[in-house]
Amino acid sequence: MPIPSPRSATRPTVACIAVALTALFATTTASLARPDLRQMTCREAQQTLARNGAVVFTTGRNTYDRFVTSRAYCDSWEDAVPAYEKTRDAPQCQIGFQCEEPLFSRRGRLFDN
Repeated sequence: MPIPSPRSATRPTVACIAVALTALFATTTASLARPDLRQMTCREAQQTLARNGAVVFTTGRNTYDRFVTSRAYCDSWEDAVPAYEKTRDAPQCQIGFQCEEPLFSRRGRLFDN
């Protein structure tokens, strides 16, 4: 039975470390990309939104939503409606606005054809 060389014994270890580091950075990047409202105070959430104009926040274990500071961040056919969410210190904090398609168009027609 051949004795493995020290060099071949370290290769799987290096590969395992590389995979672990990649997974760690991917998880860190995802959490930084989407701030969690449940971990923020109302004021922190409002300031984060004010700095960026539009932010996708984590709102629950498997949920997220997009919040905006004004209608300027919505599509032309959407309205900005006040958005309230639970934060660390408030059960109902007005984070900003959310873009929603109105039930009736601005031109007075029920549906745009």
